[in-house]
Amino acid sequence: MTPAKLQATLQEALTHHRAGRLDRAAALYDQVRKAAPRHFDAVHLAGTVAYQQGKHTEAAGLLAQALALDPKSAPCALRLGLALLGAGRPAEAERALKTSLSRQRTAEAFHALGLALRAQARLPEALEAWTEVVKLQPESAEAHDRLGALVADTRGFDAALPYFRTAVRLNPNLATAWCNLGLACAQTDLLEEALPALERALALDPKLHKARLGCGLAHQKANRIALAVAAYAQVLEAEPDNHEARSARLLCLNYLDSITPEALAEEHRNFGRIAERNASTSARISSSVGRPRDKGKRLRLAFHSPDLRAHSVAYFLEPLLRHLDRSQFDVVLYHDHVVTDSTSERLKSHASLWRNFASLPNATVEARLREDAPDVLVDLAGHTGFNRLPVFARRIAPLQISYLVYPTTTGLTTMDARFTDAWADPPGDADTLHTERLIRFAPTAWTYLPAESAPAPVAPPGTSPDTVVFASFNNAAKLSRHTLVLWARVLAAVPGSRLLLKGSGLTDPAFQAYVCGACAGIGIDPGRIDFLGRISGLESHLSVYHRVDIALDTFPYHGTTTTCEALWMGRPTITLAGHRHASRVGVSLLQAVGHPEWIASDDNDFIDRAVGLAHQAGERQTLASTLRDQLRASPLMDHAGQARRFGDAVIALVT
Repeated sequence: MTPAKLQATLQEALTHHRAGRLDRAAALYDQVRKAAPRHFDAVHLAGTVAYQQGKHTEAAGLLAQALALDPKSAPCALRLGLALLGAGRPAEAERALKTSLSRQRTAEAFHALGLALRAQARLPEALEAWTEVVKLQPESAEAHDRLGALVADTRGFDAALPYFRTAVRLNPNLATAWCNLGLACAQTDLLEEALPALERALALDPKLHKARLGCGLAHQKANRIALAVAAYAQVLEAEPDNHEARSARLLCLNYLDSITPEALAEEHRNFGRIAERNASTSARISSSVGRPRDKGKRLRLAFHSPDLRAHSVAYFLEPLLRHLDRSQFDVVLYHDHVVTDSTSERLKSHASLWRNFASLPNATVEARLREDAPDVLVDLAGHTGFNRLPVFARRIAPLQISYLVYPTTTGLTTMDARFTDAWADPPGDADTLHTERLIRFAPTAWTYLPAESAPAPVAPPGTSPDTVVFASFNNAAKLSRHTLVLWARVLAAVPGSRLLLKGSGLTDPAFQAYVCGACAGIGIDPGRIDFLGRISGLESHLSVYHRVDIALDTFPYHGTTTTCEALWMGRPTITLAGHRHASRVGVSLLQAVGHPEWIASDDNDFIDRAVGLAHQAGERQTLASTLRDQLRASPLMDHAGQARRFGDAVIALVT
């Protein structure tokens, strides 16, 4: 091919390329390459076309050849990095992109570098790269949105909010930015702002299912549980394998008093069937249950949780970690949240190995777990947020256990056991409702470690029934209509008494209207109800119990930490026993501390017991000064004994 013909062919290829006729352009570039194999433009542009056609491996080969011909070409190095990213080779992509940036600092190259670093789970470095994008493109809504998403994954949703707000200001029509803003608002309990932002995202892009998922979360936090369930169901209609939506829907079903235990169990079994169908069987290992154990070897006992931080889970896990027999167990902790704090550091001191899986893809988590090879893997999440049940579905450890957090079956047949007690899950029907084997290992499944900063209890304020303050500090999702009507009937039976509600989301006007409406329906003046939002600082939070006489439990989803805190602060708690674990946690806790007289069998009994305590000012005074000692002497605070019982139960399963 003559030089003139070569140049004409190259120009014709460029014309087709610019017009989007990629196949014709590729064919002409190939002609030029065959005639002139070291022609940089032909090789470079052939690689570019291949990348645009989605032929990433072919593109990477061509672009590498081109870069060898002209090592100083920043655009070629950038495109090579993009092709390597598309081919799933992020480490190689990183090198090419850094080469490009050494020649020319461009926003596109920093963006691609951020993708390569994120794919390697190097999130802080990815954050640095995308920060450079925003510096180079300060008016780019997309750059702020993208950076905000990574900030959310590394520093939390509070820190991400300014980036999303900037993004929607710069481009009010950017659906992803409205979606991310709404999600961040929902996660940080800015519920009045969350739903409008998410609805704006859906108006701009009705197929943005992540926004629909966010609507579910916003409804859930505002106790619009039926709407939350419906939103999650809509996501699943469009994306049947969306694990986050399926788990969130299952969690919400636990809050409904209209669902039967059998229907709830079947919903979870359906999840298990889907999760295990999607899990590859090639990498699974068999269960160790019933297999002989090497008695000369310590068991590697691993706990996975997104809540190894200042969270209620720590109150119940730390006593076990402190007292587990290290001659029997090598303890490993897997945290799965962007927040690490002083509680995390304290928990970390009880483990031989600590890893944080926050924001990592399931495939990466699975690979690291298999490298660590735990003998026993304990799930402390269930279907709550940031869970890894799809990983558990792949049978990571020979023995897998569900414990502490989730109030029913996970639905997985690969989850071998669920640790509980006979009060929360009475033998019989409960066993048939689980895919796991129920292990009733202790008098109560919980062991409580109060906060050292908890203030001392004081005498309750009410000196007569008409000055009594009933209270609940449970989260809004647990305040079912059944619960509110029941509490309103208590207020009606104790004229002059008040109800104090405190917790996340309780300052939302729509939620307050819901509460007051339920109470007004049976003649209770809304003025008798006080609302408090979340209070920072544990000591300040617990000090609010000084304003309380009697705590009221929720139904059908009981409190756990809230009940323990109320008892620790010297306040009796009335609970209503139900027919599934979620509505029997209070039964277990009160039996453990020796107060079965606070457990009601039905609504009328609940009211009678609450009214009875309201008329016993002297008894309440005594309880304020004696309940702590009763807790200390109870199975609920037998930390060493509970750790021994837990360890013995684990060993029994692998022996």
